[in-house]
Amino acid sequence: MSLTESKKRLALAIIDFLGSSLKDGTLTADDAESIEIAQSCIADTFKVDPTDNAAVKDAVGGQSLANIYSVYEKLRNKSTPQPASTGAEKSQDDKPAAGTPTAESDKLKSEGNAFMARKDYTAAIEQYTKALEIAPANTIYLSNRAAAYSASGQHEKAADDAELAVAVDPKYSKAWSRLGLARFELADYHAAKEAYEKGIESEGNGGSEAMKRGLETCKRKIDEASRESEPPSEELETASGASRGAGGMPDLSSLASMLGGGGQGGGSGGMPDLGSMMNNPMFANMAQNLMSNPDMLGNLMSNPRLRQMAESFGQGGGMPDMSSLMSDPNIAEMARNFMGGGGAGGAGAGNGSK
Repeated sequence: MSLTESKKRLALAIIDFLGSSLKDGTLTADDAESIEIAQSCIADTFKVDPTDNAAVKDAVGGQSLANIYSVYEKLRNKSTPQPASTGAEKSQDDKPAAGTPTAESDKLKSEGNAFMARKDYTAAIEQYTKALEIAPANTIYLSNRAAAYSASGQHEKAADDAELAVAVDPKYSKAWSRLGLARFELADYHAAKEAYEKGIESEGNGGSEAMKRGLETCKRKIDEASRESEPPSEELETASGASRGAGGMPDLSSLASMLGGGGQGGGSGGMPDLGSMMNNPMFANMAQNLMSNPDMLGNLMSNPRLRQMAESFGQGGGMPDMSSLMSDPNIAEMARNFMGGGGAGGAGAGNGSK
């Protein structure tokens, strides 16, 4: 049996489908060698050249074999109603094509358009659906119903109708526009961008303004998503004399050392019990401010009067004269910041609104 051009085109479509299945992740890299062997065998047997891009495009009509088959799957269980028998049975060749409109289906479409104009999307969908029962592959009916689905917020169904319409007729630009909108509303911006690009290609002459606006909007969304996914830049350490622990927190061990050692029990010369201290709202507020401001810790560590106070405190010298200490304006300012800013409010003072 001789190889017809139709069979050669089918062979090219199969080779293209196998290659696309590797690229889109349907098959894994482990299958690559087997797929390449299969493609080579099909090409040799059917005497076709899969590197001939023009021939491949002609074979699949700008679509993929998977899309073409999806149309078949959606239409295979649909039948075009036939008029009542008059005694003479019509031959299979006499049946109208699945997308061929009739006077009745066009009337239903017009009724659907009227409902769309009145924004009665449910009624419009109903009329378009009735028209599609008569002509299930009619691209205009499919595209119109996709528009009604989108207008009513049913974007998944809109995408299904638009995908079927462009699979039936890849040159129908309005269906590409409907598909772009539906995919955009589903936040599938890359797929929406592809739909608008194909719509512009089908329109020719650079595409319509509406189609180009849709494409640019998709590109902006893709750029925004790309920027949001970038990791934040690392901040440089600027605090003088302060070191940071894991996660960027200030190293409080240096403060503990400055105050007289790391003891937990609150004995002579040791650190007081931190758990008890943190139950005090004043100390909790102080700690929160300290941890959120590493510069403050650096200032504490570098102030000689505070260091002298800490050394005396750690050696059992008792509490220093706070009134004398607070006469130092730098320490007074530091204390106000340490207590949460905003003046000399005592423990338990609320934070005022800014």
